[in-house]
Amino acid sequence: MKDIICIVGPTATGKTALSVAMAQKYDAEIVSCDSMQLYRGMDIGTAKPSMDEMGGIPHHMMDFLDPRESYSVSRYVSDADRCVQDILQRGKRVIIVGGTGLYVDSLIAGRQFAPFPETGRREELTKIAETQGIEVLMERLRQVDPEAAANIHPSNRKRVIRALEIYLETGKTMTQHDLETKQQPNKYDPCWIGLDYVNRETLYRRIDIRVEQMVAQGLVEEVRTLLDTGIPASATAMQAIGYKELTLFLRGEGEWEHAIDAVKQGSRRYAKRQRTWFRRNGAIHWIELPDAPFDTFSAACRIAEAD
Repeated sequence: MKDIICIVGPTATGKTALSVAMAQKYDAEIVSCDSMQLYRGMDIGTAKPSMDEMGGIPHHMMDFLDPRESYSVSRYVSDADRCVQDILQRGKRVIIVGGTGLYVDSLIAGRQFAPFPETGRREELTKIAETQGIEVLMERLRQVDPEAAANIHPSNRKRVIRALEIYLETGKTMTQHDLETKQQPNKYDPCWIGLDYVNRETLYRRIDIRVEQMVAQGLVEEVRTLLDTGIPASATAMQAIGYKELTLFLRGEGEWEHAIDAVKQGSRRYAKRQRTWFRRNGAIHWIELPDAPFDTFSAACRIAEAD
């Protein structure tokens, strides 16, 4: 049996409960791979497990970041890898659980990211985007890295700037850097377990029910509290599904029913993107959940012990 188990899949499939049960059985600790559970004060809308739901299992990479602060996949890999190494060195297994595909894939790969030196170039590029428009930077990117320019939408200003910054700081294009990184063998060889529903409509119904439960648990009050404490609506954390839509509602933009429908729709679309992302990973052992009650824990343990 491997020392690292990754439990992945779309939202609302029971990943959290399964991870805790397996951690209890196999003397493991949990490393969260959810890009929004990192933030403090964002508990209900991110489905962050309560102390009771954690079942006495240590959880890492959760509830430590101020919502005003931006975060990145490179920082996640650095921070989470330290947690993984610490757990392994203490003789325990690691269960990595979550639905942020880019984060978990990058962590397992041990992906190296271009440096973020404080030379002022990023600020210069940002000022150009603000004063002259993003198309000026897009044209510069087309000249040095046409492949990246073709794959980055002009509306993704942050990524356009990052692509140019990598070239200016390293002399390598983002395309070249990404290719060299992907050619390196993965740092870890985990057991991959994926949870999904056979019937997509079952998953979507579960998502709708979860949103309604979040509202009943106080999601609106949670969003209001964040705004009242000075968290700007433009913060990356506040762009999370549920927070963005309810922020608009609290500002008086739109009706209540429309806001809740938007949260449900956004969650379903996110689940669809998650399915597409994880299905590309041929190493995942999928547990296809039926509509009827199913012993997910026993199925997952059989996979882990046989892998």
